[in-house]
Amino acid sequence: MPVTRPSLDTVVARLRAAGCVFAEDEAELLLATATTPEQLDAMLAARADEGRPLEVVLGWAEFCGLRILVDPGVFVPRRRSELLVREAAARTRPGAVVVDLCCGTAAIGLAVAAVSGPVDLVAADLAPAAVACARRNVGGRGRVFAGDLYAALPAELRGRVDVLVVNAPYVPTDEIRLMPPEARDHEPRITLDGGPDGLDVQRRIVAGAGDWLAPDGHLLIETSAAQAPTTATVFAAHGFRAQERTDDDLEATVVIGVSGRPGAVAG
Repeated sequence: MPVTRPSLDTVVARLRAAGCVFAEDEAELLLATATTPEQLDAMLAARADEGRPLEVVLGWAEFCGLRILVDPGVFVPRRRSELLVREAAARTRPGAVVVDLCCGTAAIGLAVAAVSGPVDLVAADLAPAAVACARRNVGGRGRVFAGDLYAALPAELRGRVDVLVVNAPYVPTDEIRLMPPEARDHEPRITLDGGPDGLDVQRRIVAGAGDWLAPDGHLLIETSAAQAPTTATVFAAHGFRAQERTDDDLEATVVIGVSGRPGAVAG
């Protein structure tokens, strides 16, 4: 006898029982993605029983109008990062050198490029899974390197980066336990843990940025509203003129720094 797929109502009920807030939307995506009943069963088990992020189960995420591939073990792009993209794109001219540091899937760099027009896109991450995923997403539209922050970048970029855009881990270590289980239990800790106050990686990034930015370059870092004043202080300590941007609808905050080097301009 032919095997039939579960109905939408059946999938919704299973997801709702597992605590999925947007069960109807998720059910439609799972049904549209699965090509066989067996695949649907496996996807439902991963989402409802194991609690894996929906984007990992689907294999992709929608971000700024782009379909971004998401592999297991790679940070899932969040909607709040749309503010980071918007602020970076506003400071990016066609042909600019754009570096997406701690890139994960490279969603942020790709979205900036999509808005700004052709750019010299470079992405980098420490995690091998993220580098492999980013390379699949970027394809021929840029270059992806593996390594720890600036150690990953080719020397030719030193002093030439126009826009350095960063979504580094910024969750304080003790607050990871408060995160939703799908993030806390299924995303690599290295993509979440920012140290005691959440700013350990940000401090390293700001400290080294001046060597890589062009005289009129911008450094943009996603952070939280509570952390932003401290992040801005770190910027100032390294010679940056810092400003904060927030979007209440996205619950997003970005700190933007302009280099204090001769020739730098505010904006």
